[in-house]
Amino acid sequence: MSGPRVLLRQLRETMAEPLASQDRLDKIVALIATNMHTDVCSFYVLRDDNALELFATFGLKRESVHMTTLRVGEGLVGLIAAQAEALSLEDAPSHPAFAYRPETGEDPFRAFLGVPVLRAGQTLGVLVVQNKDSRLYGEDETEALLTTATILAEMIATSEFDTLIKPGQDIDLRRPRMFQGQSFTEGIALGKVVLHDPRVVVTNFIAEDTEQESRRLDAALATMRVSIDDMLSHGDMGAGTEHRDILETYRMFANDRGWVDRLEEAIANGLTAEAAVERVQNDTRARMLRSTDPYIRDRLHDFDDLANRLLRVLTGDGTAPTHRELPENAILVARNMGPAELLEYDRTRLRAIVLEEGGSTAHVAIVARSLGLVAVGQAQNIVSICENGDDIIVDGPAGTVHLRPTRELEQTYADKVRVTAKRRAHYLALKDKPSVTRDGVAITLLHNSGLVADLPMLRDTGAEGVGLFRTELQFMIASRLPKVQEQVALYREAIRLSEGKPIVFRLLDVGGDKVIPYLRAAAEENPAMGFRSLRLALDRPGLLRTQVRALLTAADGGPMKILVPMVTETWEFVETKRVIRLELERLIRAGGKPPSELKVGAMIEVPSLLFELDHVLPECDFVSIGSNDLIMFLNAADRANNRVSKTYDPIALPRLRALRHIVDMAGRYGVPITMCGELAGRTVEALALMAIGMTRLSMSPPAVGPIKEMVMGMELKPIRTAVAAALGEGQHGVGIRELLVDLATRQGLVI
Repeated sequence: MSGPRVLLRQLRETMAEPLASQDRLDKIVALIATNMHTDVCSFYVLRDDNALELFATFGLKRESVHMTTLRVGEGLVGLIAAQAEALSLEDAPSHPAFAYRPETGEDPFRAFLGVPVLRAGQTLGVLVVQNKDSRLYGEDETEALLTTATILAEMIATSEFDTLIKPGQDIDLRRPRMFQGQSFTEGIALGKVVLHDPRVVVTNFIAEDTEQESRRLDAALATMRVSIDDMLSHGDMGAGTEHRDILETYRMFANDRGWVDRLEEAIANGLTAEAAVERVQNDTRARMLRSTDPYIRDRLHDFDDLANRLLRVLTGDGTAPTHRELPENAILVARNMGPAELLEYDRTRLRAIVLEEGGSTAHVAIVARSLGLVAVGQAQNIVSICENGDDIIVDGPAGTVHLRPTRELEQTYADKVRVTAKRRAHYLALKDKPSVTRDGVAITLLHNSGLVADLPMLRDTGAEGVGLFRTELQFMIASRLPKVQEQVALYREAIRLSEGKPIVFRLLDVGGDKVIPYLRAAAEENPAMGFRSLRLALDRPGLLRTQVRALLTAADGGPMKILVPMVTETWEFVETKRVIRLELERLIRAGGKPPSELKVGAMIEVPSLLFELDHVLPECDFVSIGSNDLIMFLNAADRANNRVSKTYDPIALPRLRALRHIVDMAGRYGVPITMCGELAGRTVEALALMAIGMTRLSMSPPAVGPIKEMVMGMELKPIRTAVAAALGEGQHGVGIRELLVDLATRQGLVI
């Protein structure tokens, strides 16, 4: 063998020649055969119909090119494609998987070496060499062929390759794919993929100087290791925390000798440092994707992240900026992201987001609903399979994502979008009609909001006000703590845009998954149950006083409603009221206009408060239920953990009994109560809430129309009677959801 470096240099020269696609492929397989001193070199490409088609050969019959095919798993070539692993055989015809194709004329060839052609861990094809003499190809020859396959993978991905594809067919790399995820929002979006964190694109594959490439790799590894060590040394990386565990995993992988040896070996075979990282990561990803061990599959993201970190160091490509030009119908695809990152994008061009992770009650999902974006989560492995600019359809209600859809599917969804637009027009026609059931029960429908951009939608939905304005979003998108006057300006604008309708401002609720970089705190093992929300505010009274001062000032003599989040015990609420009273007195002394009416309410979202409602309710002007956290704490099931968050139905017997207890106690003390959690915006769940006596529901703006239509079409009293019987003492195993669906169906309600 002349050596992989010589071969790669010849391949680079061939790539630069002005050749037709088939001529280029024919020359490449001839070069490989000559360099490796083999009688045959063949290149098979995986088509979108799961068939491996012979695209080029040196040594087999020319007429078999584009005629011979094997299914994935069929024959030795199909076996390599299915397993994504190299296969070396001394006597190929004796292997049980061997499949003979007479049109190829491969009868005389005994020795066989085949390797998968991989990109992002996906099999794109198979590269094979064969010899007449029985012999076993060695590790060096296998490595050389794998290195060559890396170059071919990039060639397949170019548009030049399209001329070799038969009409009506395509290669597997570009075939349509469907991902079944979890629905975050309603709605359908058609558009173009925008990767939130684009992969580093390697353009230079073939090394000029392998020793120089080795030095570059060593320097990049050292830089990356130092950066990981620096992050681990920060004071907020406490032992046993999730972020520290991830970084410890990165450090372990970054120092793994086997990984580094494979990188160095790829460089020694003629690849650049960047191409070596991509080549090794391709192999690693292919093996891990096919593993049945859930632990190994979970580590795949760690390896991907580590490889991307190293590529960014090598290429000097820093973290991809989010402030970049978006196409008209941008659909954001990400492994995961925080709400602040989402808010950095141009919302006029953004239509949807798709996440590999996250749950429907994660704050990024809540913000997506608030922005009116279609959103789907748990779309496993989509980031590695899609490319910027790919066509994509996001079906919110079904939780499905269609990548590179067919024209027929696009047309079907375009028709659905038109139907959805008609539904929106129908809901718009309901906006001025009273939200009253057929048997005369008035239901107050309100908005959940957090951005002033949401508030003009009050006109479109006909909602009676804002039941929850999340003030933390202003803090999350800022690079520093907003000053008093900046907060005042935001709250005044919110009041102005609500046009006289009531608005409830919730005090700062940060911590958990709502991270604010400039409010550094020690990382926690269970952040949802840690130093967050009211606990943080009471510990940092300056932060609390500043926000209260801004709210009271923004009222400018008008009414003001303040909601206190995450109250665990009555004394916390009483203490917060004391701070509010002191700031009110300070405002009056300074000559400011006090609110004409000041009301302070508690958010019920911690189970312990259920057992002292008779203490906290007399202190409250109103209360709101935060069902997202309350249901999570009641179930001891992290709402961001998809494995457990979907296990428990939020309106099943134990949860609905707890909610009814709160409603009954609020009624006993004459305290107005509102549901502000995500339950209020789902039809069946909203029906359950109304059935237990809840008459004030606050939800994302797009949910108002469907809920209002349901309210106007129902008779609530018989539903209340049936649900009360189901919740009665001695009832076990009653399917509340099934009962409600049955009752709604009998009344002809759209749910």
